Amino acid sequence: MKDLKDTCRIAVVQSAPVMFDKDASTQKAVELIAQAAEGGAELIVFPELIIPCYPYGMTFGFTVGSRGPEGRLDWKRYYDNSILVPGPETQRLAQAAKAAGAYVSIGVSERVENTATLYNSNLIFSPAGELVSVHRKLKPTGAERLVWGDAQDHYFPVVDTPWGPMGSMICWESYMPLARVALYEKGVTLYLSPNTNDNPEWQDTIKHIAIEGHCYFINCDMYFTRGMYPKDLHCPEEIGRLNDIVCRGGSCVVDPYGHYVVEPVWDKEEILFADLDMQKVPASRMEFDACGHYARPDVLELRVHE
Repeated sequence: MKDLKDTCRIAVVQSAPVMFDKDASTQKAVELIAQAAEGGAELIVFPELIIPCYPYGMTFGFTVGSRGPEGRLDWKRYYDNSILVPGPETQRLAQAAKAAGAYVSIGVSERVENTATLYNSNLIFSPAGELVSVHRKLKPTGAERLVWGDAQDHYFPVVDTPWGPMGSMICWESYMPLARVALYEKGVTLYLSPNTNDNPEWQDTIKHIAIEGHCYFINCDMYFTRGMYPKDLHCPEEIGRLNDIVCRGGSCVVDPYGHYVVEPVWDKEEILFADLDMQKVPASRMEFDACGHYARPDVLELRVHE
């Protein structure tokens, strides 16, 4: 492992999207990047699908074997507010990262030029204002498959930072053992987890992964409420069944020994700041290095088709 910069000042942005509005969501993200930079952040992390939102509770009119025309209208609205990568929105985010002098990780709904398929993607921008990583979610979870496609590329990119290799797994990708190992094999010291997962069991999962990979686990979740949904969607009954607080957050940071650096924050928008002691990463691997001295490549082998 190369020498690591001793500390990383991180800002974990637990925010709400401006739902179904890519322009307003991008503007809000730009403003939050500037706010995090004022706090001295060198790495700024946003949740999954913060542009344009995670459409929790919506079926878009799908049932097994059929679909409804009004749901198609809501899906097309979501499609229209998904973003091209690269595109105008990524240009604004890149400029904001450059102005902040920080790495910026952000979750978006991505559409591509040659098909109408959407991808649940995580983007990382460098302090120089360059888009240096695009990671598409390998397998959308459950009914998410009605909205986003499986990644066909951009599987396990990592970014070489002053604090070591940095990569991301989106939400329930972190439940995929082999996907985790694919990141461990690349030596990640910073494991970014943009997600929409506020169940209490998730906190147990992220502590385990931090210990398993002996890396910092950055858990970045959204906070949003039922009242934030547009009033003119074609599924008022579905929205009406949701809790007042749809996603509670729970963003936090866990160190390589499985201890909270920042305790989970619930039920509000907040920027969580922390100064990470990066020397804990190599120190923690003294007796267990998952893809180093504790590995048995003669017995177990992972093949990744990148």
